[in-house]
Amino acid sequence: MSPSLSRRAAAVGVVAVLAVTATACGSGKDDAKASAEGGTHAVTTAMGKVNVPEKPKRVVVLDTDALDSAITLGVKPVGSVTAEAGAPMSTYLPKDQIKGIKEVGLIAEPNLEAISGLKPDLILSSKERDEKSYKELSKIAPTVFTETTGPTWRENFELHADALGKKDEAKKVVADYESHVKELTAALGGAEKAKKTKVGFVRFVEGADTRLYMNDTFVGSMLKDLKAGRPANVDKTGFSLDVSPERIDEGNSDVIFYSTYGDPKKAKETSITGGSLWKKLDAVKNDKAFKVDDNLWMLGIGYTGADQILDEMEKNLK
Repeated sequence: MSPSLSRRAAAVGVVAVLAVTATACGSGKDDAKASAEGGTHAVTTAMGKVNVPEKPKRVVVLDTDALDSAITLGVKPVGSVTAEAGAPMSTYLPKDQIKGIKEVGLIAEPNLEAISGLKPDLILSSKERDEKSYKELSKIAPTVFTETTGPTWRENFELHADALGKKDEAKKVVADYESHVKELTAALGGAEKAKKTKVGFVRFVEGADTRLYMNDTFVGSMLKDLKAGRPANVDKTGFSLDVSPERIDEGNSDVIFYSTYGDPKKAKETSITGGSLWKKLDAVKNDKAFKVDDNLWMLGIGYTGADQILDEMEKNLK
């Protein structure tokens, strides 16, 4: 673990203990009353200005980026959605920090009754995911929406921190991430050398074409932070270049990180990576194609996820 990660982990650990202790001190009604007595402040959201408690104690999160933000800032939510039925809330966040969080439906399909039953004093999500449920959610508790997820993850974190009353803690998190990025760029030989290495990300998706990720994505933005080079066909604005198995050669690059959503056979990972076109890619020929955890790289949208991804990049990019 890098020095910056160690420092941040220690600071967040202390905050997490304090947050869990506070949550355990009373019932939902008591917490709601305490929040009200503590006053409110206005935050500017994708749906306009919303008044939220100064120090919310019963937070419900409805997307993986909001869960990452809360845990990173030492706030243990009382409720969270999952990506799929039966799936864990997270495979990369510390188990002790998400243990006991109640499931409240799926991403973009929140269970309003379950959320209401938790008596939250703050709900975090995005307009992209839950605009259709905004009115109902707002009747339950102050609801803070970002516009979307993915490429705006840094701005989303700032809004989450404001809503959670953790703006000071957020500054340290951001500073530690930026320090970690600089350390890795230096380890790669500096910005100029890093730029000469073309790095691509390939995602095999069950029920869809294979995706070559562009810059307007969580992973794409991180590669830009590192000053890494990008293949010309994906070094542009946009979400992804979607290709059939016959066009996988368009994923050619010096280094490839790849992941799979769903069953590897149904997502065509098995057939594509076993085929001749894949084996002709520069990264594959030079043993620079690395399979990574889809749950982390695709759903770990936040600073804790980003730090873990940087650690994996450091192992494989040198």
